[in-house]
Amino acid sequence: MPRSLRGKVAIVGVGQSPSGRVPSRSPLDLTADATLKALADAGMDKSEIDGVLTGNAFASSFHRFSIALSEYLNIQPAYSNTLQVSGATAGAAVNTAAAAIHAGLADTVLVACGDSLLTGMTPDMAIRAMTESRDQQYEMPFGIPVANTFAMTAQRHMKEYGTTAEQFAQVAVTFREHASRTPGAQKTEPITIEDVLNSKMVTTPYHKLDCSLISDGAVALILTSAEKAKDYTNDPIYILGGGEYYSHEHIFLMPDLTQTGAVQSAKKAYEMAGISANDIDVAGIYDCFTGTVVMMLEDLGFCKKGEGGAFVESGEITYGGKIPTNTHGGMLSYAHPGIPAAWFHFAEVVRQLRGSCGERQVIGAEHGLVHTLGAGFSTQATTVLGTESTL
Repeated sequence: MPRSLRGKVAIVGVGQSPSGRVPSRSPLDLTADATLKALADAGMDKSEIDGVLTGNAFASSFHRFSIALSEYLNIQPAYSNTLQVSGATAGAAVNTAAAAIHAGLADTVLVACGDSLLTGMTPDMAIRAMTESRDQQYEMPFGIPVANTFAMTAQRHMKEYGTTAEQFAQVAVTFREHASRTPGAQKTEPITIEDVLNSKMVTTPYHKLDCSLISDGAVALILTSAEKAKDYTNDPIYILGGGEYYSHEHIFLMPDLTQTGAVQSAKKAYEMAGISANDIDVAGIYDCFTGTVVMMLEDLGFCKKGEGGAFVESGEITYGGKIPTNTHGGMLSYAHPGIPAAWFHFAEVVRQLRGSCGERQVIGAEHGLVHTLGAGFSTQATTVLGTESTL
């Protein structure tokens, strides 16, 4: 019998700080705010937290952010780490927390992250931070920030499969419509495909509206064992499967510019969960750029390779489609505070599975997927979530 996390751990608390432009709030303060709200959501006292996992924050001086957060909240955990696998950190943190609980390293783990990219850094500082995340010898001197690495993959996808700029733009239009239904979204005014294509060119083929926002904000999740979950909530959301894959560091060593490690991470997550992509009712997919979503829809198994553009164009990622995606608006319209951005995807999918999303609710959602990635598709983490009825 293969080892499995299926149904062994549940998310029992979700909280988030204000997001978008939140001046005079440090990453630590924002993350603590989200944590207190997650504790309240779970009906839990902070003394019950014995594990803390976070990502790092660009606008914070703390290298050991999980330790600083614990100190700030007066928590002394037995298990702690500050993870950094770029945009995949959220998925990796949830998977790691679930594994730690299942292994007995902790009973209840806080998984949280916050940053203030918008008000805690100047635009030049943010761009510099992103540029310096590339290799200091072989990439950064040649002006290859993260945006350019993703743009290379989109350009190749267009060449190999005939994907169009209009199809990329449809992703932004769809997620903006989703954000219009979501309280607290940073951008809610409607946009059209023409608006996207007429916005400033950033890096071919991406225009400004093809690119994610710059934001402040934080999200916290609380995980505990399935045995304890019902002590805190009537609606625990269970970890059904998880998978990760790390294929390269340098974009010039990416094995295939149009196929990513999401194929492998999703395969492992689906196998652990005992389901397929066809069983997923709602998804949170990392959307740093519009083309990223197109490629992930293919690699996660929602459509065939090369058909992602047409899949989006035909309305399959919104309500009534095959896989409603980023129903909160995603990084393109809700918020993108850096590493914490994908935590918002987890918060949204958990709420969808709880049935608490109001007018943006996906009716009857029982299986959810969150896929996070980063560093020019270098890092990939997939998590499958489910309600009690899926166990």
